[in-house]
Amino acid sequence: MNSATAITNLLYRYAELMDEGDLEGVAALFERARVKTGGGEVIEGSAPMLALWRAHVRLYPCGTPRTRHVVTNPIVEVDEEAGAATCRSYYTVFQATPALPLQAICAGRYHDAFVRIEGAWHFSQRDYSLLDLIGDVSQHLLIPVAP
Repeated sequence: MNSATAITNLLYRYAELMDEGDLEGVAALFERARVKTGGGEVIEGSAPMLALWRAHVRLYPCGTPRTRHVVTNPIVEVDEEAGAATCRSYYTVFQATPALPLQAICAGRYHDAFVRIEGAWHFSQRDYSLLDLIGDVSQHLLIPVAP
């Protein structure tokens, strides 16, 4: 598998794990990463990411957040020699709950960096502060989000 495909697969794996409600699995993707939150703080490693998601993401009795994170338009730039890469992409989150008909609840951009370790690509940075459009996130998040 080429590097760009491996990196975009990480983007898609993130969405898949989040939508499954596997917060431990999605946090593990960020074990080697520094993440800038929407509030501007920087979190490093999987344990703080797991704590953040447990405090912020509403899970339903089915064990999922009842969402679909759709990641599109990845622009991947790879430096094979350095074993480093960056990717800019868009995301849209859809949700449907008993109290909320199916709709897009937010959209924004991911700016990510990756590092290759022993032949495998890993997240090394993510910027979560690029939330561009906010709808009704009240059924998804346990915290208020200002537009």
